[in-house]
Amino acid sequence: MSLNWIPRPQEKETPADIERRAEALHVSPRIATILWQRGMHTAEQMDTFMSPGLKHLAPLSEYPGLNEAAQILADGLLAGKKFAVWGDYDVDGVTSTALVTDVLAEKNIDSMHHLPDRFSEGYGLNCAGIEALAEQGVELLLTVDCGITNIQEVTRAKELGMTVVVSDHHLPGKELPPADAIVDPRCADCPCADLAGVGVAFMLMAAVNALVPPKVDIRKFLDFVALGTIADVVKLRGQNRVLVKNGLLLLGEAKRPGIAALKEVSKYAPTAALGAGQVGFGLAPRINAAGRIGKAEDALTLLLSKNYSTARPIAAQLDDLNTERRATEDSILQEALTQAESQSKNRLGLVLYHPDWHAGVIGIVASRIVEAFYRPTLILTKEGDHLKGSGRSTHEFHLYDGLTECSELLLGFGGHKQAAGMSLDENKLHALRDAFDKAVRKQCGDSPLTATLLTDGELPFVEIDFTLLKELELLQPFGPGNAEPVFVSPPVKVERRSVFGKNHIKLDLLDEQSGIRQSAKAWRQAENILPGIQGRSIRIAFTPRIDRYRGTARIDLYIKDWKEI
Repeated sequence: MSLNWIPRPQEKETPADIERRAEALHVSPRIATILWQRGMHTAEQMDTFMSPGLKHLAPLSEYPGLNEAAQILADGLLAGKKFAVWGDYDVDGVTSTALVTDVLAEKNIDSMHHLPDRFSEGYGLNCAGIEALAEQGVELLLTVDCGITNIQEVTRAKELGMTVVVSDHHLPGKELPPADAIVDPRCADCPCADLAGVGVAFMLMAAVNALVPPKVDIRKFLDFVALGTIADVVKLRGQNRVLVKNGLLLLGEAKRPGIAALKEVSKYAPTAALGAGQVGFGLAPRINAAGRIGKAEDALTLLLSKNYSTARPIAAQLDDLNTERRATEDSILQEALTQAESQSKNRLGLVLYHPDWHAGVIGIVASRIVEAFYRPTLILTKEGDHLKGSGRSTHEFHLYDGLTECSELLLGFGGHKQAAGMSLDENKLHALRDAFDKAVRKQCGDSPLTATLLTDGELPFVEIDFTLLKELELLQPFGPGNAEPVFVSPPVKVERRSVFGKNHIKLDLLDEQSGIRQSAKAWRQAENILPGIQGRSIRIAFTPRIDRYRGTARIDLYIKDWKEI
């Protein structure tokens, strides 16, 4: 552990009348203070943040290119053109494809779809797949969560007579594809540059819904939007917050048989309320496992299942794939940790490689290495005649810009600040290690980076009760752009340490000043929180939550870090 604990920065000092503001909002001063520290400086802003209704969504007309794209799609659909949607094999791409398919199905419009195979096709469009769709008579093609950099492939689709609409959320290159219309929040100013692919698809289909009868209730598809948006780890603020907050309500209701079955294998009750964390660590990995280990098509079939008896065996299959994925990930992680330990002695950017590592999980492993060493990391494996990799970064290092510095060594790369993919010839591996380390030092300096933990003030155990925790839940969904509050404890004594699960730790803690005891958990920390901690006085940085496991509500503290006094 050993993070730097820093009070969360704020634009303005908390006002003296924060208690009056809190009373007007019917919340505690602590909640009002947290909202103020996160930039909500008026009662209206605070109220909107806690109750982000759909009325707070920006008009569709404010999204550049969206109305034009919707009109082109509507004209093609009303003219009877054969339609196909091309997605991606991750959760964002699968939910985007499911959303488009289901909206059109509600309008009694037949559609085709294509989800590329991660191993034989890779990410994005490919000419062979487009030619296959053309042979099947497709005249109208919509991309979701991909396409913005596929100039050659879109050109080929146009040559084959297709009308092409690109909807994506990734960074464009220097040149845009020659599509009939493009909707990408990163191409121009719009109400939410942080939309996931499924968010873009939702906005586009909302506009199509107004043009193609019969109109359907577009709100019923927000469960797909919440699932894909959370899984893609985009910032949960602004428009995304509105979409996800409302979509989580639908995921809780689980009226779709596929969602109910997915919750069941994730060990949640079918109608249990879900937070972003439960979606991100429970539901999403099982859908991702289909694309990483098996076939994304199975995940799409699950989401679109019309009855529970069909959905349950597919959900069970995805659960098995997720178990396999975790075993594969753990095996690779141990090898990667050994390499990282060796390289970290003289490199600030890590490039780890083994020819037999599974391409479907190296991105997850890269995240775990960054978590362990706090250094930008590329993980590479061999695929055919080339090396294929996935990278993850720290807060300080812009990964896409760093890879741009190494572009002469790469066959191709793409991504954004925190995550990216790349390919290269095997003989460039050693040169990439040097170049990537140099790129990290150029951006961040020559000293090793240290992770920081932003804290939201001290919270004595005597103040932790269900009233406070229920108020904290008003700040959900938590994620990038809206971090879960982290508090610092007063000095507490460790009365007991125990291990549960594979390598998780539970501490029984005593706040000696108040005499109140609380239990706290630290995930994957058995090697860091050793038995010798028992009997010592420490401070913990923690997040308090209501644990509703097995239907019984209790208070749990989740340890982010600890320091001995």
